[in-house]
Amino acid sequence: MSELKLMKGNEALAEAAIRAGVDAYFGYPITPQSEVIEYLMTERPEERTGMVVLQAESEVAAINMVYGAASTGKKVMTSSSSPGISLKLEGISYLAGAELPSVIVNVVRGGPGLGTIQPSQADYFQSVKGGGHGDYKLYVLAPSSVQEMADFVEDAFDIAFKYRAPVLILSDGLIGQMMEKVNLKEQQVRLTDEEVIKLNGDWATTGKTKNRERNIITSLDLQSEKMEARVRRLMKKYEQMEQEDMRYEEFQTEDAEYLFVAYGSSARIAQKAVQLARAKGIKAGLLRPITLFPYPKKVLFDLADQVKGILSVELNAGQMVEDVRLSVEHKVPVEHFGRTGGIIHTPEEVLEALEQKFIK
Repeated sequence: MSELKLMKGNEALAEAAIRAGVDAYFGYPITPQSEVIEYLMTERPEERTGMVVLQAESEVAAINMVYGAASTGKKVMTSSSSPGISLKLEGISYLAGAELPSVIVNVVRGGPGLGTIQPSQADYFQSVKGGGHGDYKLYVLAPSSVQEMADFVEDAFDIAFKYRAPVLILSDGLIGQMMEKVNLKEQQVRLTDEEVIKLNGDWATTGKTKNRERNIITSLDLQSEKMEARVRRLMKKYEQMEQEDMRYEEFQTEDAEYLFVAYGSSARIAQKAVQLARAKGIKAGLLRPITLFPYPKKVLFDLADQVKGILSVELNAGQMVEDVRLSVEHKVPVEHFGRTGGIIHTPEEVLEALEQKFIK
C-alpha cells in the first residue's frame, strides 16, 4: 500500500529509493544532502529489502563503486551536493561512455568553491552541458516538490534502463531540506539476476556466460572509427530522449502576454508571482521545464509568438537564460532575474523584476 508521510525532501528521496527496489547506494556526506545517506543508514534497508548502503571514503570512490555495481545490471545510485558532484564528474563521464544505467542526485548548494550550504541553482551549466569531459549528456530531472523528490527516483531508473545511460536528479537545498506531505508508493520486489537479464538484456556482467560471449564493460576504444561510432550511438540516444521523454508544465500560459521560465524551487516562487501579476491585471504565465535535458525548446519557441517578453527566474547569476534565448531564436526579448549566495527570491521580487524589465 501507498503511505502518506510528512518528510524532508532528502528523506523522501531516500525512502523512495528503498521502495523502488534500488539494489545499492554509494555516497559520502555533504550538506545540504547529508540526510539522504543518514536516512538510509538509519533505516537499515539491507534488512528490509537487501539494499546495500555504503559510505565510501570519498566522492571519487563512491562514483567508481556506482560504475562497478551498475555494470552488473542492478539499480544503483549515489547522491551529493555541488563540490561533491564536481569530484564525481570523471566517473559520470565514464558511466556515460560505458552506457551504464545509474542515478545521480545533486542537492545544489551555493558556489563557486566551498561557497555556502544554502540553496542555489548555479549547477545548471554543469548538469545540462555535460559537466565532465567528452561528448555526452545527462538526462536531467528537476523536482520542484518533496513529492517529486520521491516520484522522480523511479522515473529516473526507468529512463536510465530505457537508454542505458546515467540520469541526474537536480534538486537544491530548499527542496532537499523543506518538509511537505508525500505519498510514498508501496515496496517493489527486488529482481533476481535472472530477472535482471530478462528485463534488461544480456549486456550486464552477471558472471553467467553460458551460450554467449563474455561481456566487457568499458568506455575505451583505441581505434578512432570505433570511438566515433560509440559517440554517434550516444548522440542518437539523446535525440531519442528529445523526441520521446521531454517533460514540462505550463501554468496560465493560454492568454499570457508575459512569461516566466523557471525550474525547481524557482518555479514554485514564479507560480506565486504569476498569481500576483494577474491580481494587478498583468497577464503572466509560467513554463516549468521538468527535464532540463531534454529541454522544452519547441514549446518556448511557440510561446514566443504570443508573449511580449520572457523572464528567466533562477537562483544563480544567469545560466538557464542562455537556453531560453537559444530556444526563442530572437523572436522576443528575454531577460534574467536571479539571486545568489543562498538568498532565495520572493514572489514580489520576481514580479517587480518583470515590471521593471518589460512594463515600466
